[in-house]
Amino acid sequence: SVLSSLPARAMDSLPPEAQQLLRQLKDAGMPFDDTNPNECRKMLAQVARMMQRRPAEPEMVAKEDALPGRATPMEVSSKHYVLGTPMRGPWPEGMRLMVFANGCFWGSEKGAWRLPGGIYSTAVGYAAGYTPNPTYREACSGQSGHTEAVQVVYDPAKISVVDILRWFWESHDPTQGMGQGNDRGTQYRSGLYYFDEEQKQLFEASKIAYEKALQAAGKGRSSAITTEIQAASDFPEIFYYAEDYHQQYLAKPGSTPYCSAEPQRVPLPSFDTWAPPDLLAAGTAHAPRLP
Repeated sequence: SVLSSLPARAMDSLPPEAQQLLRQLKDAGMPFDDTNPNECRKMLAQVARMMQRRPAEPEMVAKEDALPGRATPMEVSSKHYVLGTPMRGPWPEGMRLMVFANGCFWGSEKGAWRLPGGIYSTAVGYAAGYTPNPTYREACSGQSGHTEAVQVVYDPAKISVVDILRWFWESHDPTQGMGQGNDRGTQYRSGLYYFDEEQKQLFEASKIAYEKALQAAGKGRSSAITTEIQAASDFPEIFYYAEDYHQQYLAKPGSTPYCSAEPQRVPLPSFDTWAPPDLLAAGTAHAPRLP
């Protein structure tokens, strides 16, 4: 094998397949010195170990093995291409944030900005991982820990978080684990990331309700919803903006229509059948505003 016969020489003296692999790892941002023979050997050995234990279902990268990233945030346009609103905060008083992941972020963002009334701004990016300010290539490598995500800024007086939740659940198959449709990998996992206790309660209660609805309809790739629900505060930054060309991609001239989401055509049950009792008793603050 390449590893057993690998001499302690510089990268250019390695077999072509080993050279190619090392260059791909270097381009993806893996931290090693490609002029140091010993570091090249160690990197190839690490990859070999990962390949030997790799399961059929992609696994999350360990935090200590994640790509280092960078301190510089991604530059994006100042204005939303469709809505004309700011792409970054500070947001107007009263606006709320929601961050979610439900497959390829191009189609997810389009679905969000098209919700009628109350959506102030949207953006695509990388969420719930370890690598600060990752690139698209790094996210796609599976070595950043991030999932492709959408950030939505909304006016709760015009659209409820439950309206957005209903669209979230119904626009993909949340039972597919590490992927959505033809897109496989940890960067396509389904996720909801809450900013307060009320969002947490609504996310968790709606998950239970939608799982039962899918099971009753005999839908979903598996019998259980695999969507992760985590606190945004569990991460130094829950959401990092993606490159500007990804922002509102499907609205721009020359874009290639693509969406791998697999909605199951099962509606989220009525809010009053699954709402947490204390939130239901609070009145209309979280009740759906859309038909």
